[in-house]
Amino acid sequence: MSLYAVIFYVLAVTVVTTTALAVTRRNLMHAIVFLVFSFFSTALLLYLLGAPFLAMLEVVIYAGAIMVLFLFIVMMLEIRPEGGSLGDYARQWLPALLLSGTTWLIMFLLILLESGRKLVLPLSTASPLVFGRFLFQKYWLGVEIASFLLFVALVGGLYLGRSDESPGE
Repeated sequence: MSLYAVIFYVLAVTVVTTTALAVTRRNLMHAIVFLVFSFFSTALLLYLLGAPFLAMLEVVIYAGAIMVLFLFIVMMLEIRPEGGSLGDYARQWLPALLLSGTTWLIMFLLILLESGRKLVLPLSTASPLVFGRFLFQKYWLGVEIASFLLFVALVGGLYLGRSDESPGE
């Protein structure tokens, strides 16, 4: 087994483990930290697979901007975990386990079906100039809609986090 294979498997286990820990934590701050580790590991996987630009986007957009936004929202809302019964716990986990099992089955079947073919991802190794031209020439409307939705989410988060009390009261 080569060094790249060892690094790949270590990163893959890290991504799966930290994502599972992020999903199962009751403390939202701990979940965010584990999710950031998962994003960094995913970026390293992308870099290892020959897509440095996508790795950089993973770090800047997900691990940077989006996770900082989540962190600010969690800090502003001051969400406290509730204690629930075992029935509530099982009722929440059963749909999640069914959906994730179905997703894993579909992914496994797709891998088996596509294992004989060569998978070509043309934009995964593209330069930033080519990627930018492709994105803003072909999908400019989608980019603008996504940026507007992020702005609305930010305003909504600020609205939810504001206090109803006046500072003088």
